[in-house]
Amino acid sequence: MAPYLEVLQDENANDFLSYEKPKVADSFDFERKNLAVATDLVRAALVTEVNNIDHDVCDAGDEDSFFVADLGEVYRSYQLWMEKLPQVHPHYAVKCNTDVEVVKLLGSLGVNFDCASKTEIDTVLGLGFDSLRIVYANPCKTNSFIRHARNVNVNLTTVDNGQELHKLKKFHPECDILIRIATDDSTAQCQLSTKFGCSLNCAVDELLPLCKLLQLNVVGVAFHVGSGAKDFDSIYRAVKEARYVFDRAEQLGMRMTVLDIGGGFERESFDKSSEMVNLSLNKFFPSTYTEQNGIRFIAEPGRFMVANSFTLATHIIARRDLNVEGMEAMIYINDGVYGNLNCILFDHQHPTAKVLKHDGEVYFEDNTRTETTDAKRKEFSFSIWGPTCDGLDCVSTKMILDANVQVGDWLYFSNLGAYTSAATTSFNGFSSRANVKYVMLATLP
Repeated sequence: MAPYLEVLQDENANDFLSYEKPKVADSFDFERKNLAVATDLVRAALVTEVNNIDHDVCDAGDEDSFFVADLGEVYRSYQLWMEKLPQVHPHYAVKCNTDVEVVKLLGSLGVNFDCASKTEIDTVLGLGFDSLRIVYANPCKTNSFIRHARNVNVNLTTVDNGQELHKLKKFHPECDILIRIATDDSTAQCQLSTKFGCSLNCAVDELLPLCKLLQLNVVGVAFHVGSGAKDFDSIYRAVKEARYVFDRAEQLGMRMTVLDIGGGFERESFDKSSEMVNLSLNKFFPSTYTEQNGIRFIAEPGRFMVANSFTLATHIIARRDLNVEGMEAMIYINDGVYGNLNCILFDHQHPTAKVLKHDGEVYFEDNTRTETTDAKRKEFSFSIWGPTCDGLDCVSTKMILDANVQVGDWLYFSNLGAYTSAATTSFNGFSSRANVKYVMLATLP
């Protein structure tokens, strides 16, 4: 059996990792062992960092919240995508998590990029990736950003209105265009069709003829069923409508070669969503049609790749005891909805707090418990608040913890890799970004 490579590096390490593609393991037991060891790596990184902090003498900022990023989990997400949807080339949605090491890893694996702004484009290019690997997937762009895209040779973008076509004609006439159509995303975690995407009639009766009139190169269709989609029938309907646009374009003498199925995928439901993608593509874009017309499929997964790979550690900075039945106290932590837990407000997430360390004892993960420690542990209810002076900075109105935590203890939140650090603020003067410690488990050939 190939040996394990365990890597724990500080974010500032110059020789961070050389991303060798790990050998794929066929054994379920081996995979389960991989996951157990990966969990141990995360635990070790969390505990090592916390144990290095002396709250009585440390400098201001030394006890800030921090992330542990399991890059092996990012790789496992990529592996799963390639297993279930090998014909769909993923373009990582950089806006989901802009961590440079995540972008480097995915890019080294062959994943391309969905960028929505000049800064995201420059981040990808600054890491040495080719501009041809970028889709500028923002249907409504600033004029200067369009000119910048032209200057750096980003030549594929999405459009959902006629005004945007006129802007492209003026500032980037050689750019390839994907017409973005609206979908039914009413059951999605974050609905996008309320803001982006044109109707089917608009696509075929207005935008296609306008592209032809302006002599713009429309090359395909894009859609997005919503971030964290739950109704996978919407994928089927969107692919069906996309084929209709392809056929109408052909009638106008315009050759389409790209279908962008967007994002919204989650690890937990990927078996069902990928099954629907395959069913839909096989029906409306069968192999005979795609091979004859040279059609390629792309997607824009974000949370799928990173959601489960980041764990946030937070320090309890204050406690206010309550004389309320069923509630021990209000506890205040050094991160909140204006920081890395902004996903509570912006992404409709409900992060679960767990005890990392209490009274000198490590609590991380159930598999660290023994019968003796279990017998001592009970359930305690708290409300959890962020560090700012805003009353809206509430992480949870009620959270059950398995220790009566005190000031100086640490909590952790798992699965906080998507739409968290990317949307932090510096409100009240608190640090807007948490440091990241990286771990990775890989197998060597």
